[in-house]
Amino acid sequence: MAKTARHLARLAESCLVSTEWLAEHLSAPDVRVVDASYFLPNEGRDARAEYEAGHIPGAVFFDIDDVKDPSNPLPHMLPPPEVFSSKVRRLGLGDGNRIVVYDSRGLFSAARVWWSFRVYGHEDVSVLDGGLPKWLAEGRPVDDHPVLPGERHFTARFNSLLVRDLEQVQAGLERGREQLLDARSGERFRGEVEEVRPGQRSGHIPGSLSLPFTSLTDPEDGTLLPPETLRQRFAEAGIDPDRPVVTTCGSGVTACVLLLGLTRLGAGGELALYDGSWSEWGRPDGPPIATGPAEPPAGSR
Repeated sequence: MAKTARHLARLAESCLVSTEWLAEHLSAPDVRVVDASYFLPNEGRDARAEYEAGHIPGAVFFDIDDVKDPSNPLPHMLPPPEVFSSKVRRLGLGDGNRIVVYDSRGLFSAARVWWSFRVYGHEDVSVLDGGLPKWLAEGRPVDDHPVLPGERHFTARFNSLLVRDLEQVQAGLERGREQLLDARSGERFRGEVEEVRPGQRSGHIPGSLSLPFTSLTDPEDGTLLPPETLRQRFAEAGIDPDRPVVTTCGSGVTACVLLLGLTRLGAGGELALYDGSWSEWGRPDGPPIATGPAEPPAGSR
């Protein structure tokens, strides 16, 4: 079904909330705050321990490496609906909640949790613009108090339009119907450096385009760039936001920042995530890869 202008405008408006908004609504009975901090395997940091040392008051910790498909060996793949429902119920997240997600980098992993809730039909979810760094820079409160939420019912309604698997990505590229956009750094995309997960090949999916997720944020405060600037960034990467776009990255986390940016600018095309991303495609026995600059197929432009 085609998205109406009104629906796109509503999504663009609701996908982000400011630190000012959250400070004003922190004690509202329907607002739930989620710390979705996550670090790459080679960083040696413990997101849960950092959450326990200090978090926005009342925030629960959403562990991306726990809320996952337990039967899939790939990192933090989207879980079955019943697993997602069970996990978020225990966090006190459910029907009727306005969920606000942040992370400790500013804009890194929070978008993954925003996307996950939307996949399961919960549209009343937003990302805190600028995340914890902006909150702290403004002198707003954090504490180390344990949060013990009561269970809340969550109704999962799976939206398959927001997700792609390997075969769907291959088919989309062959038909030239979907644009594929990679959120990793330019060096990783071009295959100039080793991947962060051992054993993976270096390079990118043939036919994909490159737009590092860091290109979408303000270097001063970590907030998402204004919609018109976002539109310019995507255009410079060769993307038409009014055509279908599938995003990818290392393991399906920062690719969601690109989805957030596209949503914020009011993109009219279908938007989805390749959940397996390079963790799947870049395996030694995976499909063919490319290195060097992007060379999109003729049918995709």
